[in-house]
Amino acid sequence: MSLQVVPNFRVVDETDDWVVVDKPAPLIVHPANNKPEPTLLGGLESLYSYEIENGACLGIITRLDRETSGVVLVAKHTAAARELGMIFERREAEKEYLAIVSGWPELDEWICNEPICRAGEICESRIWVRQVVDSRGKDCSTSFRVEKRFLRGEDRYSLVRCFPETGRMHQIRVHLAHAGHPIAGDKLYSDDGSGYLDWMERGWNPDLAEKLVLPRHALHAAKLSIPWGGEIVSWEAELPGDLRDFIDGLEVNFAEGVVLWSRND
Repeated sequence: MSLQVVPNFRVVDETDDWVVVDKPAPLIVHPANNKPEPTLLGGLESLYSYEIENGACLGIITRLDRETSGVVLVAKHTAAARELGMIFERREAEKEYLAIVSGWPELDEWICNEPICRAGEICESRIWVRQVVDSRGKDCSTSFRVEKRFLRGEDRYSLVRCFPETGRMHQIRVHLAHAGHPIAGDKLYSDDGSGYLDWMERGWNPDLAEKLVLPRHALHAAKLSIPWGGEIVSWEAELPGDLRDFIDGLEVNFAEGVVLWSRND
């Protein structure tokens, strides 16, 4: 059996209607900017090439940012995609994320109901994707619970479980930054976005390493639950090694997200 280079991901569960995978960072979900790089969709298309030849049509239901790891739900055919899409539109799905944030929040639990919008919609912004809290934005709600407070050297960090009630772009990252506890390694929201611009211009560099500590933002889609077939089905993905090592005070080995892999391994 020959092996081929495909994106590294783990199949968590599957039926004839959907497949759930654990996506590593920094694997991107869809092709972007015509850049020739591995994608989760491309890996799935390779994995299910036989099914696709016989009518399957893959559709990503829960999209994660390149640097966000964790649970991704993918429909295997158009009817499933339509039904799953309606579940999320009706807000019947429940999501849980884990984030490592800077500092120790004063409260163990809190809710942020601040609306958010694109920065470029209310002022001049060099970063189109950057979101900000603003009363003119769309309604947005996230609940937070501190799971652990810890020290890494002399710096304070916390592991926070996040429960997004809405599905706005970057809402967890924006709400945590608004609370004064940005996600570790977040290039967009650890400051005014200058880290992101530096990264786009020079790539990962010593200045960013000193400033952000982690080469990717420490956000992980830990759990997803949906109603399906008359019951609630749930899937979980454990915290990846780079984030566990960070919490444990160890040297962080950042996975590239691409390995030699085959469906029959």
